[in-house]
Amino acid sequence: MTCSSCVGRVEKALRAVPGVASAGVNLATERATVAFAGTPDPAALVAAIGQAGYGVGRDTLTLRIAGMTCASCVARIEKALAAVPGVVSAAVNLATETATIAVVKGVVPRAALEAAVRAAGYDVVRSATPEASEDGENRREAETRHLRNALALAAVLTLPLFAMEMGSHYVPAFHHWIMATLGMRTNLLIQFALATIVLFGPGLRFFRKGIPNLLRLAPDMNSLVVLGTSAAWGYSVVATFAPSLLPPGTAHVYYEAAAVIVALILTGRYLESRAKGRTSQAIRRLIGLQPKTARVVRDGGTVEVPVEEVVVGDAIEIRPGDRIPVDGLVSSGDSHVDESMISGEPLPVRKRAGDEVVGGTINRTGALTFTAAKVGADTVLAQIIRMVEAAQGGKLPIQAAVDKVTAWFVPAVVAAAVLTFAAWYAFGPSPALTFALVNAVAVLIIACPCAMGLATPTSIMVGTGRAADLGVLFRKGDALQSLRSAEVVALDKTGTLTEGRPALTDFLARDGFDRDDVLALVASLETKSEHPIAEAIVAAVPSDRLRPVTSFLAEPGFGVSGEVDGVSVGVGADRAMTRAGIDVSGFAEIAGRLGDEGKSPLYAAVDGRLAAIIAISDPIKDTSAEAIAALHAQGLGVAMITGDNRRTARAVAERLGIDEIVAEVLPGGKVAAIRSLRAGGRQVAFVGDGINDAPALAEADVGIAVGTGTEIAIESADVVLMSGDLRGVVTAIALSRATIRNIRQNLFWAFAYNVTLIPVAAGLLYPVNGMLLSPVIAAGAMALSSVFVLANALRLRGFAPPLGPSTGGGVQPAPTLTPLVPARSAS
Repeated sequence: MTCSSCVGRVEKALRAVPGVASAGVNLATERATVAFAGTPDPAALVAAIGQAGYGVGRDTLTLRIAGMTCASCVARIEKALAAVPGVVSAAVNLATETATIAVVKGVVPRAALEAAVRAAGYDVVRSATPEASEDGENRREAETRHLRNALALAAVLTLPLFAMEMGSHYVPAFHHWIMATLGMRTNLLIQFALATIVLFGPGLRFFRKGIPNLLRLAPDMNSLVVLGTSAAWGYSVVATFAPSLLPPGTAHVYYEAAAVIVALILTGRYLESRAKGRTSQAIRRLIGLQPKTARVVRDGGTVEVPVEEVVVGDAIEIRPGDRIPVDGLVSSGDSHVDESMISGEPLPVRKRAGDEVVGGTINRTGALTFTAAKVGADTVLAQIIRMVEAAQGGKLPIQAAVDKVTAWFVPAVVAAAVLTFAAWYAFGPSPALTFALVNAVAVLIIACPCAMGLATPTSIMVGTGRAADLGVLFRKGDALQSLRSAEVVALDKTGTLTEGRPALTDFLARDGFDRDDVLALVASLETKSEHPIAEAIVAAVPSDRLRPVTSFLAEPGFGVSGEVDGVSVGVGADRAMTRAGIDVSGFAEIAGRLGDEGKSPLYAAVDGRLAAIIAISDPIKDTSAEAIAALHAQGLGVAMITGDNRRTARAVAERLGIDEIVAEVLPGGKVAAIRSLRAGGRQVAFVGDGINDAPALAEADVGIAVGTGTEIAIESADVVLMSGDLRGVVTAIALSRATIRNIRQNLFWAFAYNVTLIPVAAGLLYPVNGMLLSPVIAAGAMALSSVFVLANALRLRGFAPPLGPSTGGGVQPAPTLTPLVPARSAS
């Protein structure tokens, strides 16, 4: 807000929100105070302010939640968090066991969110930080051990119970032996004892969660298990101790069904817990890359300190084989460092004084001393962990439809079980009560909201983790889905298709100008510029020939100008010369030839007269042509956006097989270029690396930043390539498609399983072929459904990049300067 009209506009927007009684805005404090006549709706306020053209400060908080078991848990926690005043949005991820909450800045304390989660029947462990991830993994391992022990006890008690009941049914001799040795009464009492121990020992975990949720009228999967097993056990108890209360001929016992159901569901939970642990291996592996200690030079000696105590500016010694503890700048030494964990490139990179090193990478050969530049949460590795966790905790658009179904799924199953019981009791054959009970229990047990809840997040976890292994970071989980839909990949030329290190290849002076003198003037002026072209020109002139610069002006997209040693000098593209009133037609033929060679012609003016034409060439990366061919093979169109003139751009495009060219684009015009490529409703992915690429990265449907670029570009992107290898784009798109395909497979299985087998469990096929589904079989099928979804998601760990691993590591040679063309007339 900037003035009183802003205040009026915001107040008007707020008062238009339904339920708002009054609204007042203070320009000085930049705060709005709103009174509601009914229940506060902060999300509606935020939306209204956004529509009015203003913004609201937001905080994003992450909670790690314990006790979730299925998709209905997710819906319940999201609903509880969304009801907290000040919460704008809440997303809960079953696979990562985290909740990500967007709140109005400074309004919602973490304690209020934690209280809402606990009131919903769940627990908050601690905030999800990289450090907490390791704690979360320890907790998951402990839970896996508890499940294993509970399963072992349940199995030991269930096996004899199952043998006693089912053996008596199918093996007459065994039945006679039971009757002769134990008798019917003792047999029933033993079954009662074994089933009761199983149900209220290993199976007590289902009651602890399921009963409170039933009392809240918000049943979950645990509630279904409790209802099913309690019905079977309770009916059997009545048949054992008060058979006269049941209709004649219906006093049957189902102790083995209750016990086997518990054992099978524990089996599924145990396998699920183990599989979920494997889905998060990427995070564990990244955290494992963080060294615990560092050898720091202090008080003239070297001491080993915990890495948490390293501060910026510390001198750190690295020996061969050591893992580098933090990010820094090499001050002395010569070695090769394995940086495959961030770039995916297998060859070690040479490091000498002045080179950057990254925490978590491994020093292979020599010794190094470097100065710590980034520590703790600021290191590249910590940022990578945060990116991967954020992507794994995100929700894809495809999840929205799943959430709508799972919100009512469990109540619908309970209703289906009640209807099944009523239908069989009213219309079923004799004994109707037995048929009604067995089929209702089967319906309760076979329903599996777990499979639906895990279908999407597990694939996201494994897919983004595998991507991180390959040097591709999805900063946002929804980029996985949107990247799959891309139809055109737009590539920035400099630094993306090319090395980004231009070399001076040609310098031709006009008659009347001394080549060496003009080159020295131009190089001197360019010392004030940070542009890569300037660096190439300066590198071509010995430092002792450079002259003092008394004034300097840089105009993005045009060039530079200033005064060098009393002489007015200008360097830039043809449009810069034209604007200055300088005719460049004398160099037209040469400029055309240079453009055909893929070189960028620039012009130099001295004291207002055209003095020389300069040719700069930025070498194309070795892997660019291969990557573009692979993009074509994936059915994608490829476009190039560049500030080069059209002739130069066409030369590069023809060499690489690029389909579309948007040339002569000023830095501020890349957004318009992206919009033009969107014509016809096409989805555009843009790949760039520079500061001036940030707006285009944000504008594109998916922004892909080359990790060797600037932090601003990376922050604006949805996907980050940790190396400068364009083949990472091919990998990212292929992995996106594989992940979405995997999610669709999981969702199909989860929904098809429930839609198909719940009617079968209800007895739909009985009139056709007499088929009924035993509750024991239903429990086994339910347990396997979740395991199937997780196992399918884990297949993504074996994803192989279409072009194979990157092999472009190691030190890249500096571009060589070809001999300058001797001065000759340009006319």
